[in-house]
Amino acid sequence: MKPKNAFYAQSGGVTAVINASACGVIETARRYPDKIGKVYAGRDGIIGALTEDLIDTSLESDAAIAGLKHTPGGAFGSCRYKLKSFDEQRAQYERLIEVFRAHDIGYFFYNGGNDSMDTAWKVAELASRLDFPLISIGIPKTVDNDLAATDCSPGFGSVAKYVATSMLEAGLDVASMARTSTKIFVLEVMGRHAGWITAACGLAAKQSGEPPHILLFPEIPFAPEPFLLRVDENVKTHGFCAIAVSEGLSDASGRLIAEMGGKDAFGHAQLGGVGQVIAQLIKDRLGYKYHWALADYLQRSARHIASKTDVEHAYAVGRAAVEAAISGKNAVMPAITRTSDVPYRWEITFAPLSEVANQEKKMPREFITPDGFHITDPGRRYLAPLIEGEDFPPFTHGLPHYTRLQNSSVARKLKEFTL
Repeated sequence: MKPKNAFYAQSGGVTAVINASACGVIETARRYPDKIGKVYAGRDGIIGALTEDLIDTSLESDAAIAGLKHTPGGAFGSCRYKLKSFDEQRAQYERLIEVFRAHDIGYFFYNGGNDSMDTAWKVAELASRLDFPLISIGIPKTVDNDLAATDCSPGFGSVAKYVATSMLEAGLDVASMARTSTKIFVLEVMGRHAGWITAACGLAAKQSGEPPHILLFPEIPFAPEPFLLRVDENVKTHGFCAIAVSEGLSDASGRLIAEMGGKDAFGHAQLGGVGQVIAQLIKDRLGYKYHWALADYLQRSARHIASKTDVEHAYAVGRAAVEAAISGKNAVMPAITRTSDVPYRWEITFAPLSEVANQEKKMPREFITPDGFHITDPGRRYLAPLIEGEDFPPFTHGLPHYTRLQNSSVARKLKEFTL
């Protein structure tokens, strides 16, 4: 019997290592030609499946696919597009099956975060409901590190390494000028409800008094007075104060400190600017000169300083997804399970998509100091191994050499579909 083809797509905000997962999927599938035919990628995520805009990865050389392991961004394009319930969007679900049937697709691999695991679960349920032979596997990815059922999320370790390094370097810069110039530095990082990235900034402070001096987590309601007191203490003691703040910082009532008012495709508030709000608060109340920075896309695209551990995690979950599928597993997500902190050891296990979809893993309170302003030793033990190791991309003429695929389209067989 001719082997079924596979569909792979990337979803949500991309990372420095999401393409390493794609590499793991495609390279592993190529090792099992008797189990999997071609691997088709969705152009711009699930939208590629709905619009029958498929990419034939079999036309890419082995070298090009291998190059994905050190290339940031989303090689096939990503999207923020969440499928609603079957009853609300029946036509879209039926379209998915129509496209899968037309292209003889028997495997669905969806690489993303919380909402993406929900999509993978819904697709698995849909196939079962319609009695269509399809195996659906979620592949974890999110810089926010908030996926349930996995010790960490591929993409987080590299962001953690980038922000910790940035804080270390910026701290040295500010310290050298603080006597006559800037005394406050604020770095705003991603993290809507979970402060994992902010916590990673804390790794730069190897001993008391080193920057960052203050971390502001979304898990800890922001109170201006104790915060300003701590800022002033640090300036008077150390000459300056470096602060890292999560974009999702909120007050005791749950109101976001900085909310632009808009919402993204998933219905989440569009955030940004909390770093400036915090810096200006310090200026207004304490009079200290400040600089603030917004890490934004830089933190999630910095493949040049990726964590080797993170790259290995990302590739492993892609490989495991294919191996799980051909062994008959369905509606699961390969998860990273830590077996030891020192030395750091881990293995791949599998979690039901039903236990991952739409769940959110926040920072444990034990990882945050009692005053709410820094990380504890247990938090440091958890974070430290995830930034270990270097895996530099090849460089040409002083710049990283990143892979660009041909992304040749598969001929359409169906009528046009409007989203």
